[in-house]
Amino acid sequence: MADQLYLSLWFPNFRFASLPEKLIAVLQQFGKVSGNYRVSVASAIPLGWNESPVFQRIFVLDDRSEPSEESLAQNAVAEATEGLHDDSAYEFEVKWQLWQPVVAGEGLDATWKLEPATVKITGFGPEFDDATFEQNGHIRVDFGLDTPFVQEENDLDEDGKKRLAQNIEILLAFVLSVEKHCGISSRLLWTESGEPLAEKLIARLQRVN
Repeated sequence: MADQLYLSLWFPNFRFASLPEKLIAVLQQFGKVSGNYRVSVASAIPLGWNESPVFQRIFVLDDRSEPSEESLAQNAVAEATEGLHDDSAYEFEVKWQLWQPVVAGEGLDATWKLEPATVKITGFGPEFDDATFEQNGHIRVDFGLDTPFVQEENDLDEDGKKRLAQNIEILLAFVLSVEKHCGISSRLLWTESGEPLAEKLIARLQRVN
């Protein structure tokens, strides 16, 4: 069954005023791994997840127009956090390319294509949503469903095994890059159901090899 996948990050001696700097650092590591240094959507959300954003900017990132300088991670973070409030969360949507199986028609084999997938990187104020950072981290990365990294519902041929391994490789490259370059004190890669992702990945890789 598909499961939501997260990466929680905590920083030593964390000061809330340093949150924009930490967000930029994580977004830049995402850019190094994915090749995309631009933000698709930047939001500031007050109080809790049930509230509407007090700030939101959607950036046009396609071939029809030249991307604006404001969409670069450091500029998007600066704009969204201009009014930094300890009861708010600051969320940035970015995209990377993951291999996905595409079936052209019934009875046909799947072909694998690189498709954009959204990742949400959120920094939490200490008073947001009853101090949610204690469980979620000072910064949380939401990868969406774990399907691209597990593909439990699909029987994989040799090409599928290769593409699955490449998806896992980019995921782990990002996690390790953050661990190495962002000065974190701890991190946790976890799923919403609580099922350990490492065990899930190992089990899946054993089935396809």
